[in-house]
Amino acid sequence: MTNGADFTSGKDHTNENFPVGSFLIAARHRPVVMAFYRVARQSDDIADHPGLAPVDKLAALKRIEDSLLGKSTEDANAVALRQVLAERGLTDQHALDLLEAFRCDATKQRYADWAELMDYCRYSAAPVGRFMLDVHGEDRATWPASDALCAALQVINHLQDCAEDYREMNRVYVPLDALAEAGLGVEALAEPKSTPALRSVIDRLTRRTDGLLQVSRALAPQVKDAGIGLEVAVIQSIAEAMTRKLLRCDPLAERAKLDKPQQAAAALKGVGAFALIRMGLGKGVKLSQTGAP
Repeated sequence: MTNGADFTSGKDHTNENFPVGSFLIAARHRPVVMAFYRVARQSDDIADHPGLAPVDKLAALKRIEDSLLGKSTEDANAVALRQVLAERGLTDQHALDLLEAFRCDATKQRYADWAELMDYCRYSAAPVGRFMLDVHGEDRATWPASDALCAALQVINHLQDCAEDYREMNRVYVPLDALAEAGLGVEALAEPKSTPALRSVIDRLTRRTDGLLQVSRALAPQVKDAGIGLEVAVIQSIAEAMTRKLLRCDPLAERAKLDKPQQAAAALKGVGAFALIRMGLGKGVKLSQTGAP
């Protein structure tokens, strides 16, 4: 039985951009949350491994899937997740959806347009939020707002890392049609700093992501569990701060991410917003459409 150690990046839940298994998660939920995270982290490391050919990545991901489905016991992390999901009466569909996204990462390097990128986020991001809501027994009516938040987080990471993804993995999540409209090819991401044309592309995509975040503001007021509600509010606030940072920074030339004081300030703002929600003074923003340019 393997645990995927040969493919590990060395990252764990403390290295992620957003809280994973934080103290806000009740102790009874931590085992299943961390089991899910370990499979996701392992699968991500496989999909991004620079020394593996796509066919080998797909084979490794298939071993995880088979172990998750009970067809094999070859992967220890997937077996552990299968067992804890069964104990909790939770579906394995969210983990299976994530594996679909990692298979995509192993073989796909370009995205034609925003719709194609959002379809990718349906598998790469939305399952995480849906899983967390299911763990906490939340109504699935919360899924649309959760999907919007998770997609926004995914696109923020793509924009922050757009130069690194292209230079190190030849992978481009910036939609090709957005680049083409600005008269650019993917090679623009290899420059030491953004041209005005590329800056306009990043700004437009950042504002479109902010449209997703406007929809996801409805999530914290919708959830019943106080712990997950507070975590959602904190993540929402951090994500909004990150979009503002992206509008000020050039991800090709500098680290377009929040430093610790900025992240702490955004988290405190989220805590305050959640307190207002619980006191009945705050309202989630519900929009009919997402991703407005």
